Amino acid sequence: MSDVYVIGVSCTAFGKRPEASFKDLAREAYEAVLRDAGLDDGGPIESSWFGNCGMDKFGQPNIRGQVCFTPLVREGRFPERVPMVNVEGGCATASMAFNGAWKDVLSGQSQLALAIGVEKTYVEGDPARTQSIFAGGIDQIDPQEWHEYYRRAGEAAGKPFAPGAGGGTVFMDTYAMQAAWHMRRWGTSAAQIAAGASKNHAMGARNPLAQYRFEVSPEQVLADRMVSAPLTRSMCAPIGDGAAAALLCSASMLATLPPRVRERAVKVRASVLTGGKYRSLDEPGLSRPAAQRAYAAAGIAPADIDLAEVHDATSFCEIYQSEMLGFCEDGAGGAYVASGASALDGERPVNLSGGLVSKGHPVGATGLSMIYELALQLRREAGERQARRADLALAENGGGVIGFDEAACSVIVLQAPSRGTTVGGV
Repeated sequence: MSDVYVIGVSCTAFGKRPEASFKDLAREAYEAVLRDAGLDDGGPIESSWFGNCGMDKFGQPNIRGQVCFTPLVREGRFPERVPMVNVEGGCATASMAFNGAWKDVLSGQSQLALAIGVEKTYVEGDPARTQSIFAGGIDQIDPQEWHEYYRRAGEAAGKPFAPGAGGGTVFMDTYAMQAAWHMRRWGTSAAQIAAGASKNHAMGARNPLAQYRFEVSPEQVLADRMVSAPLTRSMCAPIGDGAAAALLCSASMLATLPPRVRERAVKVRASVLTGGKYRSLDEPGLSRPAAQRAYAAAGIAPADIDLAEVHDATSFCEIYQSEMLGFCEDGAGGAYVASGASALDGERPVNLSGGLVSKGHPVGATGLSMIYELALQLRREAGERQARRADLALAENGGGVIGFDEAACSVIVLQAPSRGTTVGGV
């Protein structure tokens, strides 16, 4: 098996982009990732993985990647006869695409593989279609199972299950119930959740690709419109469109590339996927085993991680994932985030991109947008949001819902380019 390196990353601006088609977004991310990798075209690519969740709501239920890349093949920008594998895993879709490309290179089947995620969740004048895109992330065959699960969980959390009462998706209600239980069990406060939301909006204001580029004080977060108590609008990820991509190559191929490419190559230390289940409220979530396996594969401990991007579909999630990833003890996530430990100048910065609540969350692209941010950080190319220490980074990305678990979770560990020596010994 080969070591695997990320030699190119890209991300479009996230936001409401009704004028941009799926093909437009795919082209934008693809051309940008080629430029970042120093490639004139995609000729060396031997396999590709295309992530998307909602294109069927726009009339394209199958062969989504092939359709989006047909113009690029015709123009000679993407090589002919290269396989394009379509993947979908809710909000973890792009991370699944990354994992597939990583495995292709790790196994030696490909020297260079593309992972790309493309999504449109904003449908101008048609909020019902937007809702239908997200509805696919929960069991639609036996909905009575999760209705009963959430009814019982709501009683235990002291927050009755009332799906959509605040105008959001059912997922916001599930996060709100988890937050309510955490507050009841551990004493976490709405002010602590607001502190994390404010911190991430401040970072989004520094990110030129973020959907929301303004700061919000903790007091403003708490005073914002309630979506599902205790979660206000400023604590919840917005609806938007976008795309992101990565190019992954083998050590042997990396040795043949120009010095500038080798000097910026980010090593993949681990890429782990786990699956969700209906669990009890006090049982750890599926990101914990994912992280534990990733740490074991990389030969590291949580304390070795310098910075992270985590799936904060709501700002409570950063509190919870700080615990699941081992950055703090169970129950201490609220105090940990509110202390500034996850801020830019903290001991372990989290979501320097602005996180989902500020950067945005076009679901099929989100996981690769995390890789984009971490690659910038590890290369020390992140400008005014650059972390002081950036040698080992972690991306946690969850998708879909099974009870209080995500249906799927990805944890990826990345290592900065070697400084002063040849990357990877090549």
